[in-house]
Amino acid sequence: MAKVLMYSTAVCPYCIRAEQLLAKKGVEDIEKIRIDIDQDRFAEMMQRTNGRRTVPQIFIGDTHVGGYDDMVELDMDGELMPLLEA
Repeated sequence: MAKVLMYSTAVCPYCIRAEQLLAKKGVEDIEKIRIDIDQDRFAEMMQRTNGRRTVPQIFIGDTHVGGYDDMVELDMDGELMPLLEA
């Protein structure tokens, strides 16, 4: 499985949904970065995502997937598993 990194906050229902979807796809380990605790990491997230300010922001390998809705769309299009399996 590819490495999965997710920028999140303590209270984020979409982050929880994203984790649940990834778990269903067989992802056992997600590196979570809490941007509500570390302002520098928030700035890092904005830079890496071209200014996105909402969480989750999900990376699979080096690919920025986007947020939860973006990941669901990838899954519906059959493009999520190939990313995870790369």
